[in-house]
Amino acid sequence: MEITIKEAQQQVDEWIKTVGVRYFNELTNLGILMEEVGELSRLMVRKYGEQSFKESDKNKELGDEMADVLWVLMCLANQTGVDLTEALQKNFEKKNIRDANRHKENEKLF
Repeated sequence: MEITIKEAQQQVDEWIKTVGVRYFNELTNLGILMEEVGELSRLMVRKYGEQSFKESDKNKELGDEMADVLWVLMCLANQTGVDLTEALQKNFEKKNIRDANRHKENEKLF
């Protein structure tokens, strides 16, 4: 089943309001987002970096950690009235204008 970003935001909102009871406040969710990004970072460092896996890291899945980050980001978007679909579209436009040739002309990338 495919899902749009807008649909995902709506499903997160529905879950929070029914199963989760209510949203944590924005600053709490910001802290949770940082925790989730940290967990993703820890797994990436072990999988692609030079650190070895600890026993507690071995059953973690990269996609699940990324989804945790996305979930909390959607919570924050819902709480602050941000339509992530619209925001992402505007971000693409900004990058296409600002970075049209920037990376193609970056000698460090060749």
